[in-house]
Amino acid sequence: MILKHFDELQSFLETPKNIVIVGHRNPDGDAMGSTLGLYHYLKKKGHNPTVVVPNEYPDFLHWLPGSNTTYRFDWQNSQSQRAIKRSEIIFLLDFNALHRVGSDMQNTLEAYGNDFALIDHHQQPDDFKYMYSDTEMCSTSQMIYHFIEKMNDLDLIDKDIATCLYTGIMTDTGSFRFRSTTSLTHRVIADLIDKGAENDRIHSNVYDSNSYGRLQLLGQALRNLKEVSEYKTAYITISDKEKVENSFKKGDTEGVVNYALSISGSVFAAIFIEDREQGIVKISFRSKGSFSVNMFARNHFNGGGHDNAAGGKSELSMKETVEKFVSLLPKYKEEILSSYEE
Repeated sequence: MILKHFDELQSFLETPKNIVIVGHRNPDGDAMGSTLGLYHYLKKKGHNPTVVVPNEYPDFLHWLPGSNTTYRFDWQNSQSQRAIKRSEIIFLLDFNALHRVGSDMQNTLEAYGNDFALIDHHQQPDDFKYMYSDTEMCSTSQMIYHFIEKMNDLDLIDKDIATCLYTGIMTDTGSFRFRSTTSLTHRVIADLIDKGAENDRIHSNVYDSNSYGRLQLLGQALRNLKEVSEYKTAYITISDKEKVENSFKKGDTEGVVNYALSISGSVFAAIFIEDREQGIVKISFRSKGSFSVNMFARNHFNGGGHDNAAGGKSELSMKETVEKFVSLLPKYKEEILSSYEE
């Protein structure tokens, strides 16, 4: 764990400040849960916080308390720029380097004249003045809980804060089933429920709000599922054409890669999603056991993340990207086969 200049940050926050809270590009449940959880906490402390995210986030997260106050940098650029310029500090949540916000917003942040405070659980973070980095944590939302705890303010956690943090932890742990879910995580979750998080309603809002198109796209993804049994690997492809045919909305492919990992005996899984607008193939990797998809993504697909969950991208065509992926498997055969025993 890295805890850098926390006492100084605590002193800085003793008086009201204009604060911007930033999440990563293509925000997921943890990004939105942690940013909005911190937003509500700082507001209760008398600060003037604003959440700015690079672009749109999934519809199934729009119900989160405070979501309607969030600025999108790509769409509400003038409001976002104004908030950033008047802020006295920027919190960077759920990402480890400025490039994770996309080039347009990155340029704005790199020109920022005040300090950054990083709170994140991804590996190999860049260096900032204030840092709370812990790669052992299951989610940044759990880290926000512990940040509030370190500020001696757990009594300030109300229903809105608890709801946001619970959502972030739940989504980033696959509903508490990933290996990163510890006994401490469950104790935090228990406290959040005691403080007002309605676990059944949160789960329903996130997972039981499927559109017809999303389910059709899932069906297409499962038809595209391929298994490479020799390497205990499975992968899914989704083309841009298939997205259009099934009325794709942001968030519709969330969690689909886990179907590939759920195949009996599967240790390594990937999903390849074509994005013609950006001219790339987006990739999500998952693994069981000791095989590090973080290093695999860093070494071959300009990405990274966690040991068992990471992302990457390819500027090759879908066909060439999949061929590259499959061609790499022999090199990692021993690591994959010895990674996890049923």
